[in-house]
Amino acid sequence: MEITNISEYEGIAKQKLPKMVFDYYASGAEDQWTLQENRNAFSRILFRPRILIDVSKIDMATTVLGFKISMPIMIAPTAMQKMAHPEGEYATARAASAAGTIMTLSSWATSSVEEVASTGPGIRFFQLYVYRDRNVVAQLVRRAERAGFKAIALTVDTPRLGRREADIKNRFTLPPFLTLKNFEGLDLGKMDEANDSGLASYVAGQIDRTLSWKDVKWLQTITKLPILVKGVLTAEDARLSIQAGAAGIIVSNHGARQLDYVPATIMALEEVVKAAQGRVPVFLDGGVRRGTDVFKALALGASGIFIGRPVLYSLAAEGEAGVRKVLQMLRDEFELTMALSGCRSLSEITRNHIVADWDRPQPLARL
Repeated sequence: MEITNISEYEGIAKQKLPKMVFDYYASGAEDQWTLQENRNAFSRILFRPRILIDVSKIDMATTVLGFKISMPIMIAPTAMQKMAHPEGEYATARAASAAGTIMTLSSWATSSVEEVASTGPGIRFFQLYVYRDRNVVAQLVRRAERAGFKAIALTVDTPRLGRREADIKNRFTLPPFLTLKNFEGLDLGKMDEANDSGLASYVAGQIDRTLSWKDVKWLQTITKLPILVKGVLTAEDARLSIQAGAAGIIVSNHGARQLDYVPATIMALEEVVKAAQGRVPVFLDGGVRRGTDVFKALALGASGIFIGRPVLYSLAAEGEAGVRKVLQMLRDEFELTMALSGCRSLSEITRNHIVADWDRPQPLARL
């Protein structure tokens, strides 16, 4: 069967993966309202395409934190990729590199920063969870730096793990033949079985709930790498991120896996962009499945987007070739959207190219 869009990979992954693994990747928190909303919100934004513009040449290239990439489509950090495919993060790293874009490696990867660096050249960011033991954090950041990673994506929305009921039902734990590779030498690489979610128990034991803005400052004292604050959904926190020295902001609700009933990231984006006032770039993750979604995010002021689940599903389905295909399909759709909207470069994508349902004047109720 010819795969014609990214979403088809989810069905293939569901057939191929053990239930515990698929449910872990696929599920959101509690009622999963935000999980649906991350997708649905895109459908409430329509295009205002401009016509009769010479679109024979289209340039999708951009720079992120000074690094040139082929398109504003990057790979978000997703944990434990070897549960999806034996090559796991190796395959994802190679696919990102081949596509000329950025891969973000999860703290909870099943391949270490050194292993991912060994796959060859590429621009890579490292996603960081702050553990209670700050020596662990400092060590990890130094290793990422030494391995040539170019930025830290600090996840700030996880002082505790969101309630993911599928993981509780399945008593989710890391399969015995895998470890959280970055923590192997620190005796933190294994996840014990628990009466509920093994990951939730692990987080409760290891992740620092006291994390605050002063820690964003502390991080800057232990590394020269730029820090992206990942998990911002409000103007207030956007401003505080910039005050704390963030080099960029990732508007994210953690793939709808933390607090349910937060807005879709595409709904929160414009508020954050306005608060940032162009001082730092703002990126988005959550719910992107089409090139049209990428265009909508850029029209609302994002400097680029990150994809998570499509990488896991395509990795499960076809390994590295699947991830390459996802990046290529998204790129092709985005290029077509630009052409049909009359945009030849990213700088030509403006707020005037879209109309959102919140733009239309609300009719006044008749008394």
